[in-house]
Amino acid sequence: MDDPFSAVNIRLATTADIPELAQLIEESVRRLSLHHYTPEQIESALRNVFGVDTQLILDQTYFVAEIEGQIVGCGGWSKRKTLFGGDQAKDQTDLNRADALLVPGKDPARLRAFYVHPRWSRRGIGKLITQACEAAAMKAGFTRAELIATLPGQPLYAANGYEVVCPFEIPLPDNLSLPAFRMGKDLSLT
Repeated sequence: MDDPFSAVNIRLATTADIPELAQLIEESVRRLSLHHYTPEQIESALRNVFGVDTQLILDQTYFVAEIEGQIVGCGGWSKRKTLFGGDQAKDQTDLNRADALLVPGKDPARLRAFYVHPRWSRRGIGKLITQACEAAAMKAGFTRAELIATLPGQPLYAANGYEVVCPFEIPLPDNLSLPAFRMGKDLSLT
């Protein structure tokens, strides 16, 4: 029997991938969030929170999954304090503190910015990216990981051993927010 993942190539993202990543993120959020959030929440999240975080790419901690040269998924881990959000979500006046480095072995690494193209969702792409992130974070000395999971993403993380720590609200303008979960995992058990 053929390995269904043999056609998937996991590699580090580059700045040249940014236009394709931006398009993937928009399609993923708009289609996979439909049954979880209102259209107003989705559009506000795309304008204000979800998007490419170039710091992850520059840190070489952001992965893409490709099939036949097309990016079908992306996600990363971070050694910085920022929990979620693309470039547009960062408070530029507080950028240095928000992107301060974490201490391996003391602080948990952050899993960040996972998106899968709707045609490839629920087919193991997120799991492969999660495994790549966890392996890289452990190699860097992190023993725990945490993340903010949106409602459509929570089943992926739960299936990969992440436990809900507490409910979380991602703040949006105009008195909107996105219900989510803070989740964590002990990487030494992986």
